[in-house]
Amino acid sequence: MISYLKGAIAAVQKLPSNRVILTLDVNQVGYDLQITPRMLQSLPGLGEVVQVFTHQQVKEDQIVLYGFESLAERDLFRQLISVSGVGPQLGMALLDGMGLQDLVQAIVSGNTRMLSRTPGVGAKTAERLALELKTKLADWRTQTGLSTTPDAAPVGSVQEDVELTLLALGYSSGEIMQALRAVGQKTALAKNADAEQWIREAIAWLSQ
Repeated sequence: MISYLKGAIAAVQKLPSNRVILTLDVNQVGYDLQITPRMLQSLPGLGEVVQVFTHQQVKEDQIVLYGFESLAERDLFRQLISVSGVGPQLGMALLDGMGLQDLVQAIVSGNTRMLSRTPGVGAKTAERLALELKTKLADWRTQTGLSTTPDAAPVGSVQEDVELTLLALGYSSGEIMQALRAVGQKTALAKNADAEQWIREAIAWLSQ
């Protein structure tokens, strides 16, 4: 099992279905890794040296390497694909669409509506993710230090109203999760405050 690769960026290919292939030159050997478009945005230029954590999948006809920016992201990916019905491509799509912290928060809080915003994730798959990983990820998040601040989002019923409204206004799932966290930490809003207050504050934060 290859844990990580450290080498110079030799090439980047953008393929159909939102797939990105990163070629790393490691001691004059080129390795192709599938990474998320989100990770591509943070990579340095061609020729620069990077360390990429990897997950290796062996199929009958090929070996596929998936690349991740951090060990935590790679570990989360492995937990995602342990759930029935979640393959590597769906796991990559979830990480790309929501990012590490927002994805973990959505699963731990049982936010199936937010999870099912990812293309390919239906209601049943979202429910399975929340059911099977909720406790595991809550513990894992604490152990890895990802839970640096308490959950500042509104209570369940209020959060659903807020999310639906913001989604209807065209904001993405990731933007909404970030706004709720930021608003909850920076203002005096109580978790059980009414939805209108949260919506006003969230829109103000997103408009900055």
